[in-house]
Amino acid sequence: MNLYIYNTLSRKKERFVPLNCKSVKMYVCGPTVYDIPHIGNARSVVVYDLLYRVLSLLYGRQNITYVRNITDIDDKIINRAKELKISIFKLTHETTIKFHEDMSYLGCCNPTIEPKATDNIDVMINIITSLIQTGNAYSTDDGHVYFAVKTFQDYNLLSRRTFDSMILNSRESSEPQKSYFADFVLWKPANADNEDIDAVFDSPWGKGRPGWHIECSAMSYKFLGENFDIHGGGADLIFPHHTNEIAQSRCAFPESRHALYWVHNGFLTVKGEKMSKSLNNFVTVRDLQKQNINGAAVRLMFLSTHYRKPLDFNDKSLNDAKNIINYLYDTIDSVNGTAQQQDNIKAEFKGNAFTVEFISALLDDLNSPKAIACLLNIAKQIRRQNQSEDKLALTQALLYASNLLGILHNYQFIKDSNDVKDNSNVTPHEIDLLIAKRIQAKQDKDWNLADQIRSQLLSNGISLTDKADGTTSWKVIK
Repeated sequence: MNLYIYNTLSRKKERFVPLNCKSVKMYVCGPTVYDIPHIGNARSVVVYDLLYRVLSLLYGRQNITYVRNITDIDDKIINRAKELKISIFKLTHETTIKFHEDMSYLGCCNPTIEPKATDNIDVMINIITSLIQTGNAYSTDDGHVYFAVKTFQDYNLLSRRTFDSMILNSRESSEPQKSYFADFVLWKPANADNEDIDAVFDSPWGKGRPGWHIECSAMSYKFLGENFDIHGGGADLIFPHHTNEIAQSRCAFPESRHALYWVHNGFLTVKGEKMSKSLNNFVTVRDLQKQNINGAAVRLMFLSTHYRKPLDFNDKSLNDAKNIINYLYDTIDSVNGTAQQQDNIKAEFKGNAFTVEFISALLDDLNSPKAIACLLNIAKQIRRQNQSEDKLALTQALLYASNLLGILHNYQFIKDSNDVKDNSNVTPHEIDLLIAKRIQAKQDKDWNLADQIRSQLLSNGISLTDKADGTTSWKVIK
């Protein structure tokens, strides 16, 4: 089996050939933790979660290193902390926890490594120092350090922009201390008005903080090396973020190719308009959770459109996804036997003709809409079958395929949700939040808190099952 993926660098679909099939490496730009995730942020995470699952299918999860960073120092973060009158650390810590809760709700696996920018300032300083020494960067009298764009011949290779068009769109062109309008900042000096201590770091150029672009160059290098396989992010990051990242990394490590495959997901609109707080159409993941909408339905809605195409979020698309999830649940529940426990799924069901077609769709540039159509065809065949053995085999295939998509990670949600409403003191939404907090506690090695949450849910008739991929499912104890 071969994966074909669209490479933004070449502008064509290519067969994916990793540098080392025993050590496949992927870096994805993660959240800037100044506010809770909106559905546009969530779509990107779901897309690369699916890619991670497909890579794990092909090469084995133990052979995949999936790095997704946390940007915990940024102008937006500084301004938001001032607005709320809290410390930067408090803001970023609490927002990171909420991000993990929301991604757990959507059935996303944990990345292999999730580094924070502030934990890797030393790596950034070392790279900046190297760039100055090679003449690719320069410092100014006021403590700024800039990358000299003209020193990198292939600067526009990814974005394919011209410098003339960049003049019109440059946010930094008004900075008189720069040698060239397109030069971008690597290091910013601290403001004189006593910034939060969490935003100030020592450097050879004085106290300050890193620019946004250098953060990802540093963290991808530290955890994946000079060369790695895949770099992912939203289409809005092609320029300037990924363009600048390539320039920094390839100049800092002249013999490297940096990332071989650049993958970008499309934009998200709400009812045909760009999502904006000013338009009052800003939708967060938490808004959907509060409506007790099954996270699997939200995830399916994201995957119902090909990842490279724009996605419009509207009532119809969400209702269609909810109906499909209900149809799949009802199909599984109709089978006697039963094949419903995912732990019992056998590897040989990969060879089922329906799952072969399903996997082939995903291997074709993550064609999730076609994969979902295959999934519905399996469900249709289950409902047509009279032989229990055939129903059982097809249901196993349905669960296997659904598990790969990540949409039936808790297929008993609807039945258990009704039981919870009738028999428990916690709502399904509260259960998902507690599970996310428990996952965070385990990551923080706070085993006492993790055990307390499990016991709390158990006392309310909720049993937890920890999965190998880092997610946790729950069910009502009858």
